[in-house]
Amino acid sequence: MFDYQDVRHWKKVYQSDISNIIVELKESLSDPSVVILDGPVGAGKTTFTNVFLGEDKSGSPTYSLINDCGDIVHADFYRLDSAEEIIHLELAMYLDEKKYFLVEWGKDYIRDIYRELSDDFNYFQLSIETNDKKEDEENASRNYFLKKIIF
Repeated sequence: MFDYQDVRHWKKVYQSDISNIIVELKESLSDPSVVILDGPVGAGKTTFTNVFLGEDKSGSPTYSLINDCGDIVHADFYRLDSAEEIIHLELAMYLDEKKYFLVEWGKDYIRDIYRELSDDFNYFQLSIETNDKKEDEENASRNYFLKKIIF
């Protein structure tokens, strides 16, 4: 199995603050890093990723599963039915010389991702929680918890 080690956390973060959080997050990561984005539907995983990528509306790769974005690869494993599908994605092919691999809905596949990639990668989980849901969910604050995954 694996353990988690707390690295950093940010509380009451609004959408306008995400770019500042990303600067601090990148200071906490070691290249290359796999970052598992964890949180319920609507928590802001794709919004966070779009800001991380420097794009306003790149959307989620739910239908293509994996998007290559320069030195970052973004994956969304929401549609995967089993861990066996990870093998067929040939992740190592996408991640050669990349800094970051951001994975939405990857928590159930951490061990499988680890098996497919080289030992050079560092593994983290970024959990996102929504605070005080409002009618305008976009303006609700969020909490971010970064943990290192230790195998």
